Amino acid sequence: MRDNELYQEMILDHYKNPRNCCTMHDATHTASGDNPLCGDQLEIYLNIDGDILKEITFQGSGCAVSQASASLMTEHLKGRTIEESLQVFDKVHMMLTGLHPDEINTEDENAMGKLNALSGVAEFPMRVKCASLAWHTLKSALKESRENISTE
Repeated sequence: MRDNELYQEMILDHYKNPRNCCTMHDATHTASGDNPLCGDQLEIYLNIDGDILKEITFQGSGCAVSQASASLMTEHLKGRTIEESLQVFDKVHMMLTGLHPDEINTEDENAMGKLNALSGVAEFPMRVKCASLAWHTLKSALKESRENISTE
């Protein structure tokens, strides 16, 4: 099976069987996002303890790409620090906007794991906003968290 076929299967699996797709009633941080062009909507819930994302969930509706991206994101970021999560955001953003594969070193590619399934989105500019919605919403929730940390 070629990488793009495997990635397509992974996107469909995360759309049909989303991971961490639920409301978190004890969330310490939340953020809402929507893509009016496509109709994608979601809410990100974080439970941050110190600088660690102890729990991360989402709830929403939309196309397969937006929902799969949110599911993949929650799996990848759970247990990471805020700084690590922001670094992953930057890498995903570069990948979605078409950073040439030669510019991503093998270490980064391996560290991205299942998130590499989103790399094909760069070939479809109209879908970039779908795939990045969860990530930008996450960044909004983390920005709130960083502001709280810096004012304490």
